Amino acid sequence: MPLDLVQLELAVPLYQIGLLLFISTLTLLFGRIRLSLMVNYLFTLHWGYILNRDILVGQGLESLNAFTMAYFGFGVAIVLLATLGFLAGSDH
Repeated sequence: MPLDLVQLELAVPLYQIGLLLFISTLTLLFGRIRLSLMVNYLFTLHWGYILNRDILVGQGLESLNAFTMAYFGFGVAIVLLATLGFLAGSDH
């Protein structure tokens, strides 16, 4: 049976939600909007693919098809490109 993402429940620890809220609030208070977006994106990738990997891999490696791996690869590529863009861009 294929992985049904419509009825999937992912567990996210409360301390990580609090940490995300704290880091996002600090970055926004200091006016670092791009950094806040990057932090939120990285937490989302972490929760979806690293923290809950047992749910994705628990049904066997066939649930990790090429689309899933490509989706995660593009997510990592976006993080790298955004980081390069943030470092090269000016805030003026």
